[in-house]
Amino acid sequence: MSLMSKTLLICALGAISVVGHAQDASAPAEAPAAQPAVQPAAAEPAKAADAALPGGLQAPSEGMGQIVFFRPSKFVGGAIGYKVRENDTELGKLANGSYFVVQVAPGPHAYVVHSEAKDVLNIEVEAGETYYVIGGVTMGVLAGRPNLSPSDEATFAGIVAKLKPAKPLKN
Repeated sequence: MSLMSKTLLICALGAISVVGHAQDASAPAEAPAAQPAVQPAAAEPAKAADAALPGGLQAPSEGMGQIVFFRPSKFVGGAIGYKVRENDTELGKLANGSYFVVQVAPGPHAYVVHSEAKDVLNIEVEAGETYYVIGGVTMGVLAGRPNLSPSDEATFAGIVAKLKPAKPLKN
């Protein structure tokens, strides 16, 4: 049998196997037991009146909102830390595997991180709400490029045990 014939035979047997599995999957299965309808979780900020926040965080002060900036520990870009700023104010430094919390007045806010490139995240903050922002690093031409993206409480709760509070900024 030639190499070409063997290859065709193997492909044909693989196709028959796939078709057989597809027919098994299309066979009627037993109906699952009725389960209560569950609404999918909406990607919204956590309400202050909700259950305790992850990581032992407190609800924001009266009339304020808060933003949790966090950065999972990753090998790529791990040596790069960067400061998160709003206007000319340095709010905190996101090192690999760290987080910090900032309380802010309600309204529009623009958070900036930069190295060889600048990234801006705009958030409309409401009083009594907690927002989550995940930081990352992508590789640039000469240095890592920090970035900020909206996240959610579930993502933060899933990794908060592995995160350390960010060191306070030196004034």
